[in-house]
Amino acid sequence: MPEHTAAADFAALLRELKDRSGLSYGVLAKRLHMSTSTLHRYCNGDAVPADYAPVERLARLCKAHPEELVELHRRWVLADVVRGRKGAAAAETPPEEAGSGTALGQEASGAAPPAEAPSAGAPPAAPADADTEVGTAPTRRRTRTAVLAGIAVAAVAVGVALAVGLPGGGSDGDGDGDGGRHRPVGAAGVTAEGTAPASSSPPSSAAASPSSPAKGTGPARTPAGSAPAGAPSGEGQKSGVPVTVRAEPYAWESPCSQRYLADKPASEMKPPPLEEGAAAWVAAHGAVSSGQQYLRLTVQGTGPETVVVDGLTVRVAGKRAPLAWNDYAMAYPGVGCGGGVQTRAFAVSLDSARPSLTPEPGNEDFPFKVSESDPEVYYLTASVSAYDVDWYLELKWSSGDRSGTLTVDDEGRPFRTSGNKGRPAYEFPIGGDGWVPEGTTKLE
Repeated sequence: MPEHTAAADFAALLRELKDRSGLSYGVLAKRLHMSTSTLHRYCNGDAVPADYAPVERLARLCKAHPEELVELHRRWVLADVVRGRKGAAAAETPPEEAGSGTALGQEASGAAPPAEAPSAGAPPAAPADADTEVGTAPTRRRTRTAVLAGIAVAAVAVGVALAVGLPGGGSDGDGDGDGGRHRPVGAAGVTAEGTAPASSSPPSSAAASPSSPAKGTGPARTPAGSAPAGAPSGEGQKSGVPVTVRAEPYAWESPCSQRYLADKPASEMKPPPLEEGAAAWVAAHGAVSSGQQYLRLTVQGTGPETVVVDGLTVRVAGKRAPLAWNDYAMAYPGVGCGGGVQTRAFAVSLDSARPSLTPEPGNEDFPFKVSESDPEVYYLTASVSAYDVDWYLELKWSSGDRSGTLTVDDEGRPFRTSGNKGRPAYEFPIGGDGWVPEGTTKLE
């Protein structure tokens, strides 16, 4: 789908739902807890929401049918990819060439301008008036070349760092380790099956202390073992991988179902976040998904050719006794919750000796087909009660005479989910100023 139509197609369906509801922008915006101007920009195609949650809430307020919800999500994914590409292009444009285009790109994406920070190998900043004199084109070319060289050095360093952190070869005690078969090739950390080097090293997570929390999960980093869904088409084709995967390990099926374990007393914990702030909240508290983890995977081709997603395999990198930490519920007592019925939904029990995905009732099983204009979104619910588990996924794909495997994890580290039975549990009352033992809130 051409880039200039993705946001327009998404906005057209939003407007159709809004007009059909008979509600004004002001009424809808108030119910969605956003400004009227923001909602108007979404429906006009002037901006694309960075998160799908407000889009789904709007659609449900407008009484969208299940088929319309699926189509709306598909269009949002395509528009979000284009938004990501524009943001990346603006960030890579040299300062003297960016001009007003950078500001326009930031306005379209709704993202704040990135903070500038010196990087290793980058040349010192030139004086403000270095390029103001007439006839200094060679100087500009030298400056631009030096900047690009610095970016290349940083990219190589990132690729090496991601390669070191990729899980592979870890033993889970039941012979289900991958034996280091899938090691990263290149900066994207993606490898086709059968092309990995012979040597391997155990994943860093396998040697972690049982009480060590998962590391930070900031959204600016790309998960190792998966190419970003917003990468330019040629990028995946050059590496020989015609498909990309974006993992969101801190998605919520519903606020009522999500809990986190943290090795902190209730007095040091911040209030429950909204879903879009869950990753930052988890990183700030060193928290771990409690009882179950809900993943959202967006799989998309990098070109017009059809790619078959043959299946997803669960790999266990380590098992330990459940964490003896406090258990914090994200739901507010007395507030009703309800999760939407998702297509392409799967479940896995991490307590099993050999965990494997099974389709939720009413859902189809693999294989599925994807392309650049027809992405797929998979929803995975991983449950555990008896262990603290490090795990990741392997996605098998094929396209024509090519095939391979992508490793999908949490930014170069395994996903981590721990049982919570018998752990002290806490809830956060509406209007309260702190966490209290679960079940003690008095409801009016």
